[in-house]
Amino acid sequence: MPSAGDTRAPERTSEAGAPRGNPFGARFVAPLYLGASLNPVNSSIIATALVAIAAALHIPVGDTAILISSLYLTSALAQPAAGRLAEEFGPRRIFVAGITLVLVAGIVGSLAHSLTALIVARVLIGAGTSAGYPAAMLLIRRRAEQTGHAAPPREVLGGLSITGAATVAVGPAIGGLLIGGAGWRAAFWINIPVAAVALFLALAGIARDPDPVRFGSPRALASRIDLLGMLGFGGSLTALMIFLDALPRLDWPALAAALVLAAALAGWELRAAQPFLDVRLLVANGALTRTYLRNGLTLMGTYVILYGLTQWLEVARGLSAYQAGLMLMPMGVLTALAARVVSRRAAVRWPLIACAVLLLVGAMATLFVGSGTPIAAVICVTAVFGLTSGAGTVANQTVLYQEAPAAALGTASGLLRTFGYIGSIASAAITGTAFHRGVSDSGLHSIAWVLVAISALVLVMTVLDRQLARADRHHANQPPAGARNPGSAPSTEPTRTEIPRTELPRTESRSADMTTGTHTTPALDPARTALLLMDFQPVVLGAVPDPQGVLARAGEALAWARAHGAHVVFVRVALADKDAAAVPAHNKTFSQAVAAGYLTDGTAATAVHESLKAEEDDLTVRKTRISAFASDTDLRAELRARNVDTLVLAGLTTSGVVLTTLRQAADEDYRLFLLADATADPDPEVHRVLMEKVFPHQAEIISTADLAALSTAAQ
Repeated sequence: MPSAGDTRAPERTSEAGAPRGNPFGARFVAPLYLGASLNPVNSSIIATALVAIAAALHIPVGDTAILISSLYLTSALAQPAAGRLAEEFGPRRIFVAGITLVLVAGIVGSLAHSLTALIVARVLIGAGTSAGYPAAMLLIRRRAEQTGHAAPPREVLGGLSITGAATVAVGPAIGGLLIGGAGWRAAFWINIPVAAVALFLALAGIARDPDPVRFGSPRALASRIDLLGMLGFGGSLTALMIFLDALPRLDWPALAAALVLAAALAGWELRAAQPFLDVRLLVANGALTRTYLRNGLTLMGTYVILYGLTQWLEVARGLSAYQAGLMLMPMGVLTALAARVVSRRAAVRWPLIACAVLLLVGAMATLFVGSGTPIAAVICVTAVFGLTSGAGTVANQTVLYQEAPAAALGTASGLLRTFGYIGSIASAAITGTAFHRGVSDSGLHSIAWVLVAISALVLVMTVLDRQLARADRHHANQPPAGARNPGSAPSTEPTRTEIPRTELPRTESRSADMTTGTHTTPALDPARTALLLMDFQPVVLGAVPDPQGVLARAGEALAWARAHGAHVVFVRVALADKDAAAVPAHNKTFSQAVAAGYLTDGTAATAVHESLKAEEDDLTVRKTRISAFASDTDLRAELRARNVDTLVLAGLTTSGVVLTTLRQAADEDYRLFLLADATADPDPEVHRVLMEKVFPHQAEIISTADLAALSTAAQ
């Protein structure tokens, strides 16, 4: 699984789509924007086709609502799943597979003659289009890392938001034009040429995923992608959607099933090694969780107007599908304009507050819309929601990119869309409830009152969210998104801080630039970095040469972490009575330790050395085997909760905790730095071989003196 901290060499210009000049040029971003727009345009284009489909199939208009909910339900499940699969198998592969599925779905829908066949087509469209957005987010992050950008240019992420937000709003207009001229089947066959173009652009403009596909055994694959977690999430969400779809009738069994499955899912994910839905992260990272809720509620309000007003215009005002769609064009234009303006700003708090205020204003204005309201006034009301949609989509996406763990960005991006789909399905339930006796002015006003409540909640959530203000202050001190870090190489090379080879300890052998003789080491961001001080205990210090020297350098690393705001993790080895009893006789290392009694927990010998003082925010874990991950605390979950994707390792011994922890952390795609002068081994030759021959393949080998320069380069 490639991570945000992957230190592999950048793609070369011989690869398809590798950067030549501007790494974020049209050749790279065009397929991403087009692929990411397929889902929102399909979600909205159907709005103007429902009446025509009902007439063609001789069914009530209300029955066609399943064509909306089926796509949303499929997308809500498939978006985070596609993100996880993109993390596991490569974002380009998943992106291309999704577009291919959309092609198939377009053919199925174009040939359909029954509601069942149309539902199948919509499910396939939902599954295929769900790959676009999370895969695009991963591809953008990968390109930023490969080309040495501190973050992708704001215009790139903004463009991704603009295409999504704008196509939602202009979808009804496009649909009205197509359906008015070519019939309702155009809502399906339009996917064929669009997906074909997107597929061609993706194959030509996006470089192949560098890692080979590794499936392993079915059991191992299911564990890596957390298949049971996906199924539990899908079951819970499906039951919830059934409950919402039944409104205003209360389907209590569906609600009970949703709650039971959600509880079971939470219990499973707390135990899963690589959880699909990281419950601990959602609890610990309040900023990310609030972003999901805020995005879902905002889109709920936008979609209520999109669907409710479209139906009201066609039925209560007697407009054609084309005319109703045309009236929503200003909404789409303002969505794009608002998204573009907000994408140029680093701050997110005030755009989100403005978004909530506009949502409230639009909701209150809808209370005064009726059959006698001038069309121009109705268009002005929809325009307000266009501004809301554009500003909210971009700002919430920016917060997600800032707060989500880099290694899980695909899943996190999919979940952002999932919460949006839950809001969209809820909006369909609200619209269906309001219009269940017929489309009327009173039903529209009922929708407006619900909108007032939603917008008030969004406004309160946003104003009281202090993390947004802190994030704005933090990013105000950072270089503009897309800017290169100081000391970076030309446009096709990663950001680097150059360190002369003569400054390195003799035992370190690090790759050098063949033309300059200097090693180039990636800069690190202390806010996403954890310093692991491992086994600095009296019982271990006595076994290594120069214990005071290595301990002093560990203290220097600790001082660096304190000064730069990096996270600190103390790791110590100690066995409680139950741990000692669980050690089998064939475990040579720990059975001997148990027999000797020198790793007994609670003794001075197994405490962290007194010179390394822990503070309240530090994490201390007690391990019962060699690796730091074999501890009484779920170290993986704690690191994820702190948004850590980079580890700086120091410890005793080189062939013990350092070797096992480094190898395991590398397999889990952490970005790794190893402090060679804060690491030691009883056997100097073993230490030398590991440092020169083994560790450089997984980690950057540095000294404690390098830390200040590397963290400065990341500022």
